Amino acid sequence: MNQKALQSFEKYCDEKNLRVTPPRLSAFKIIHSATKPMTAYEVLEGMAQDIKSPKPPTAYRAIDFLLENGFIHRIESLNAYIPCEEKHKHDGSQFMICKICKHVDEIHLCTLPSTLQNRIDNEKFMLDHWNVEIHGVCAKCTL
Repeated sequence: MNQKALQSFEKYCDEKNLRVTPPRLSAFKIIHSATKPMTAYEVLEGMAQDIKSPKPPTAYRAIDFLLENGFIHRIESLNAYIPCEEKHKHDGSQFMICKICKHVDEIHLCTLPSTLQNRIDNEKFMLDHWNVEIHGVCAKCTL
């Protein structure tokens, strides 16, 4: 577990008056310690080491908290979660996902491409958040 990430989590929660509950802390540590995207049930299984008999709603509430506050991202196509590397500084997310090893790289384009932004503006669409997943083969798997 990256101590800097944990300190950032605790500091952010303190500054925003957000409670750091045992399930939230456990889910944060599990996802931030993982070497691959984690499903909700994998998070739930990991929480059993810190919390006695956790139930699915406990894991889902903790995951929702982490998502809402920008600590993690949901990879829609994998139905799994990864740590956020940009520390709450963006409204959109982009990922390169290897179809062989399932490794996910977060791409740091923290604003929409102008062609997309123009279309949104022209349609008067009220953007909430955005997510782009690019699937292919990573450099390690092409060797």
